[in-house]
Amino acid sequence: MYSPQRRDFMSVTLIQPDGSGCYNNSKSWRRRSCWRKWKQLSRLQRSIILFLCTVLAVCGVVSFSNLGEHWKSLTSQIEGVNEGRDMLGINPAHPAVLPAHKEAEDLDGTLPKPAPLPQQKLRRPNKRGPPNLQPPPDKGQKLEDNEQRPDEADNNQPIISWRGAVIEPVQTLAPSPAKAQEPTRAPPQDVPEQKEPVAISERQEAVIEAFRHAWSGYKQFAWGHDELKPISKSHSEWFGLGLTLLDALDTMWILGLKEEFREAREWVATQLSFDKNVDVNLFESTIRILGGLLSTYHLTQDPLFLEKARDIGTRLLPAFNTPSKVPYSDVNIGRGTAHPPRWTSDSTVAEVTSVQLEFRELSRLTGDEQFRKVVDQVTQHVHTLPGKRDGLVPMFINTNSGQFSHLGVFTLGARADSYYEYLLKQWIQSGKKETSDKMESFFLGETLKYLFLLFSDDVDLLNLDKFVFNTEAHPLPVWTS
Repeated sequence: MYSPQRRDFMSVTLIQPDGSGCYNNSKSWRRRSCWRKWKQLSRLQRSIILFLCTVLAVCGVVSFSNLGEHWKSLTSQIEGVNEGRDMLGINPAHPAVLPAHKEAEDLDGTLPKPAPLPQQKLRRPNKRGPPNLQPPPDKGQKLEDNEQRPDEADNNQPIISWRGAVIEPVQTLAPSPAKAQEPTRAPPQDVPEQKEPVAISERQEAVIEAFRHAWSGYKQFAWGHDELKPISKSHSEWFGLGLTLLDALDTMWILGLKEEFREAREWVATQLSFDKNVDVNLFESTIRILGGLLSTYHLTQDPLFLEKARDIGTRLLPAFNTPSKVPYSDVNIGRGTAHPPRWTSDSTVAEVTSVQLEFRELSRLTGDEQFRKVVDQVTQHVHTLPGKRDGLVPMFINTNSGQFSHLGVFTLGARADSYYEYLLKQWIQSGKKETSDKMESFFLGETLKYLFLLFSDDVDLLNLDKFVFNTEAHPLPVWTS
């Protein structure tokens, strides 16, 4: 067996005569060593290091700029405060305002000392004081500080207005006896208060711009028609009565778009006619057309809109000519005929019980009780019907029999939701005076009990860990064993 041949190695270090070839801890050697280590790193490692350095540099620049802006704004605020104080300090009329008068009264006519003691009172004019609470000034009269006493307002003293401006400075040092006898003006609180217009917020401006954008499209591509088709830049008809225009009348008035409103009113006066052989939905035409016209009349007091409201209301009355007085869903406003939908003889409960606000208001304005009578009959009839469940009503009602159909189908959504909405709103509309000649037992047994418990801060009054309520809000104990 032969052992592997052994190899010996020998290291030789060559040193230059001037000593520059040996490691001597100099800067040049350290730089060469760092560069050698950098070159030994892989390309990925060097890329990661360069990326991190770049991120740190960018973060540093951003932080420095933000800090600089914050420091600049803070400095400008401090300078603004100092400038405001300097302006008050250099005003030559300030030493002669209320302090000089006050010292003259205290010293019985002696010369006041120009000590700047009451500097806080000089800042009174900078407090917010609405100018509309002040009486309108005459030609020779200026507004006073709203905190200045009437006896101090005379005596030829300089007056600081509510904006901080000095008015009519006089160089007198003490009031004269003749001036002291002059009658004082009435205090500002005798003037009736007037409300100052509220500025439009940025969000309101955005809403106004959105309305203008949509209205411009309707005006250009669907003027006088029911609905705009913005993608195809055309229009569609439902009733053929300018539905969008009538529905938006009061909105334009509330938003202050008087020019757009003027154009729409001109169309109503000259183009709108309900004498058309067209079927309209009783519910939709009532809440959109009749409701929109009545609302616009109340906002503008323009009799044109009340006249149009009475016209459409009269043309909708044939819908109530049914055996049960429960109205049909559709009515032809030109022929004066009404009918249920083609696929059923039922009407939805929401539709027949959500026209009361508009018809009742039309009776109140015109003095014609037939509008109120037909809708009140529907309300009273629905109240007496069986088939309800804990106050909930089914979704459909038959116009011939007047009874609920599809019993057992309840919802708080579409086809029934506005029934509950209009129950409350009819009560509010009547001034919260209309009452029903019946009190359900659950009002005392359930409603008030829940309200009392909801408003109580005592969690142990009826602890929900110990009691469970049945559907009529009667608490029963939780079994512990």
